[in-house]
Amino acid sequence: MVIKRRHFLTFLGAGTGAIALHPLLNQSQSGTGASLSINGDGAIAQTANALKFVPIQGPMPLANDGIDRLKQSVNYSQFTVVDDVVLPEGYAYQIVASWGDRVGDSRFGYNNDYLSFVETQPDEGYLTVNFEYISAIPWQQSFQQVIGKTLPFETVAAALEAAGEGGINAYALPDSDPLKGQIQQIAKEALIDLGIGVISIRKETNGQWVRMHSAVDRRITGTSGLEDGRYLKSTGPAVTIFRKTQGIGYIDGLGDKIIGTFNNCAGGTTPWGTVFSAEENYQDFVPEPVNADGTSMQPSEKTFFIAEDGVNGLGNVFGLAGNKYGWMVEVDPANPNDYGTKHTWLGRYRHEAVGIRADTGKKLAFYSGCDRRGGHLYKFVSTATISNPRDKANSSLLSDGMLYGAKFNPDGTGAWVPLKADTPVNPDLPSIHAGKMITLPNTDRTAGGVMKVEDDAMIATFKQQFKTLGDLYQGSTPEELQGAILIDAHYAANAAGVTCTARPEDTDIAPNGSLFVTFTSGSPSSSDGSPDAQVFKGPNGESLWEYGWIVRIDEDGNDPAAMSFKWTMFATGGEPAEGGLGFANPDNLLIDPRGNVWTVTDMSSDKHNKAIPSRIDAEGKPVKQSDLRGLFGNNSIWFLPTSGPNAGEAYLFGFGPMDSEMTGPYFSADLKTLFISAQHPGEVNGIRKDMASETRQYAMKAADGQEFMQTREVPIGSNWPSQQANQPPKPSVIAIYRTDGGALA
Repeated sequence: MVIKRRHFLTFLGAGTGAIALHPLLNQSQSGTGASLSINGDGAIAQTANALKFVPIQGPMPLANDGIDRLKQSVNYSQFTVVDDVVLPEGYAYQIVASWGDRVGDSRFGYNNDYLSFVETQPDEGYLTVNFEYISAIPWQQSFQQVIGKTLPFETVAAALEAAGEGGINAYALPDSDPLKGQIQQIAKEALIDLGIGVISIRKETNGQWVRMHSAVDRRITGTSGLEDGRYLKSTGPAVTIFRKTQGIGYIDGLGDKIIGTFNNCAGGTTPWGTVFSAEENYQDFVPEPVNADGTSMQPSEKTFFIAEDGVNGLGNVFGLAGNKYGWMVEVDPANPNDYGTKHTWLGRYRHEAVGIRADTGKKLAFYSGCDRRGGHLYKFVSTATISNPRDKANSSLLSDGMLYGAKFNPDGTGAWVPLKADTPVNPDLPSIHAGKMITLPNTDRTAGGVMKVEDDAMIATFKQQFKTLGDLYQGSTPEELQGAILIDAHYAANAAGVTCTARPEDTDIAPNGSLFVTFTSGSPSSSDGSPDAQVFKGPNGESLWEYGWIVRIDEDGNDPAAMSFKWTMFATGGEPAEGGLGFANPDNLLIDPRGNVWTVTDMSSDKHNKAIPSRIDAEGKPVKQSDLRGLFGNNSIWFLPTSGPNAGEAYLFGFGPMDSEMTGPYFSADLKTLFISAQHPGEVNGIRKDMASETRQYAMKAADGQEFMQTREVPIGSNWPSQQANQPPKPSVIAIYRTDGGALA
């Protein structure tokens, strides 16, 4: 179900929930370099006049690039990838902060993601930054040079090799074992590089942003509370589980105190000036499955190991309880003593962002996605209503309400399913999913955990054994039972029949109240699951579609507390020749005041610029969509207008450095600065040595389907942001601006 431009224009004008049409500012720019350089073409002139920038040219031929279809094969036959943030002519960027910079009594972390800029006055305020995970190759290569410390990487690597694929259960090692101390060293430094950071910044008269290093600057790390007493707090029903002194599984003995936060990916900012940070892939660090009473599995279930794609099992050596991670964390950047609160009514799952609706006289609504294949879209609705959207007391509304999961119907309607004890057990059949499998709570509730179901007949048996969610979970009080359900939210939602989707990532609210959601990838996973194939289809009805979608949801009556909604596909990723808009794997969203959509992409780093000399592999089969992502180049930034002559199109605004992902875009109030994170440069190939590059071949398609061969020059590794030979790549936050001082949107 893809929306073409003609359908999109009809959609914009239909119904009470349509986006209000605001004319884009009419300002042209000329330029060559990385921008499209087609002379005397009316289509390009129209685009330049309607948009505030001249789109840059990427490696992928686009339907709206203004190039005659018969000439695309010539114009795109050569392409050079650069290890830099590439922007339209007339735009520039500056580095605001990089990995290793001082922040309070700690340092700026690694793999910066979501950004929030809460302004205290014009051109001044608090920049809150998430730090997500460790990219093992460049982090190990660069740690000593950037941080100034040595870590026992070689010794631990030898021990890991001897231990084999199972990793090392460092938690079980005696404290006297030197290996345990060495693993603690590495794990502690890695966890310090994760979490949340608050830095104070202001813009100087020369237009450059500078650090103020004020008293509010601080780090909330993966080890906060471990040694410094800066524990995180918690609210909601799961707190009763944290306070248990005995149960089926592992209990850390800390009660409702929580050590640290990590895997902090996307987030959201409230109207009252607090920031929410999403704990996403916590399953890489601590056990994800839990027992029927909500208690954790033993730390030994997630061992310590280092792989090419990450440093994992970081919670093992410290005995962290898995049920305390996978939450939304709220921080007040203005309060130097606030080290975060985890609100358990929002559910425990692989959180990716939060869209916030706080309308006067209505209930508070929080929307968040579980970023996994087969993950769900969720909504929390408060019991009480909003009196003043800017009142910081609104945070207390998150202590009482209900969590719902979205049920998408193929006809464009949907409903919200409550995750509570009396909700009927009614899982979707495995056969309707793209991967023909669904995960459910293990039928042996004494063992806890989960199981894979691939046979439709097993669903009937499951429903006979468990009638309601309350039959699947245990609690001596209603609050404990609700807490156990929330701790196991993803699998409880599967059991309740909430729709399995295509990796829901960002959730953002448009000015008119519409919710936009990015679904990054429709490919299945043999372990996690896959989307409902009746809902998530490619442009031609394909049940497997790697490239993703952006979906728009309108609550019935435009009421954030509504129990039903309408949904439609706003944009579809993929090659234009196959019906897509030219991008792959949309991730973070940003909606400007005019309702226009900005999105960044999240293609796996190992797919960037992967050579595609033929669309037929060595076995004579078509190259898989996942590998075809090499055609799209580096991860990118896109602008999708929702009004004016270019509504319904996607325009390329920027590219990131090698192996990186551009994340967490956030505008300043005057729209003159776009803050954005460049995450994991050099993730696959590490430090670029002696400016190395290689020439690769790509079997491309013009927008009309004509095939041609592209020769592409591709740097190997990264030296960004210094761009100096052999220098380490460093994740960094940048500020993008127009060189003429104008607004970006």
